[in-house]
Amino acid sequence: MNLMKIGDLIQPQSVLTGVRVGCKREALGLLARQAASRTGQPERAILNALVDRERLGSTGVGSGIAVPHARLPGLDSLCAVFLKLDRAIDFDAIDEQPVDLLILLLSSETAGADHLRTLSQVCRMLRDDHVCQTLRRTTNATELYSFLIGQLGLVQAIPPA
Repeated sequence: MNLMKIGDLIQPQSVLTGVRVGCKREALGLLARQAASRTGQPERAILNALVDRERLGSTGVGSGIAVPHARLPGLDSLCAVFLKLDRAIDFDAIDEQPVDLLILLLSSETAGADHLRTLSQVCRMLRDDHVCQTLRRTTNATELYSFLIGQLGLVQAIPPA
């Protein structure tokens, strides 16, 4: 089993804090813009994939957390973006609570079970109350990045398509 460091998945510039957006669509747009700059994929294609996924059911998993995710053709590795909102927004979450912590996960169309394993690992991390309290309390993006790296450790590598 190949392992990759979480630092290969998420980079310091992919951790944003203190961001203000007015709605779910704006949050998805910001995530798409950040992911496009990391992956070289068109921002519109990423946003469309995220919106299509949200139509299947909200990725707002509860407790103020959302994990938008999608698979994209032409993407050769996992990509993550973390967004900490200045003010929680409605995200149609399963518990009907507003969301202030978002982690975007993108993978190739062929990622299959590896995409699901990584998604599961991220969701497990975010179910920990201590982790979420620390993420909410920390205001510095560099400190948030370091904390995320420490919490996720190693993740299963997604082989190139």
